[in-house]
Amino acid sequence: MCMKNRTVGFLLLGVALLMGFIILLFNRALTEIVKSACSHGADCPMWETITFQTRVSMGILAFVLIVGFYFLFFSRDTFEDESTGDALSPMTATQEHYESIMGTLALDERKVLATIIDSQGTIFQSDLVDTTGFPKAKVTRILDRLEGGGFIERRRRGMSNVVILSRQQS
Repeated sequence: MCMKNRTVGFLLLGVALLMGFIILLFNRALTEIVKSACSHGADCPMWETITFQTRVSMGILAFVLIVGFYFLFFSRDTFEDESTGDALSPMTATQEHYESIMGTLALDERKVLATIIDSQGTIFQSDLVDTTGFPKAKVTRILDRLEGGGFIERRRRGMSNVVILSRQQS
């Protein structure tokens, strides 16, 4: 199962919120301990330790937040060809290209190809089954026809296939 980058971003933001809550509770508890244990007042070295620990923990929290926002807004899902290790970059379909292709296909083939295009040209075959609602065998037969027509390519990735728009059709 592949986790999408947007999901990872949401998870990291959730972890950051949890970290912030823990930092807040830790600082309150540590401050109470230092107040009761330190008799030197503001000159006590334990106060400096609290400040240092707070700054370090806030720095880590800021890093997790930045990475979370990056995954949420800027990172794109990529797929790799397992045989070469190269990133698979899908073709960007133009509106004219899309309309010319769709006119030549059967209704089910149009639905599958439209789903691939809507997913920015790259999608797991299992996600295609889920999105279209077609049975696995039907999606496989449709992809066979689309691949035979040069519209798409399938690449093996683990136990699944990645379906990408073919560059030959551009």
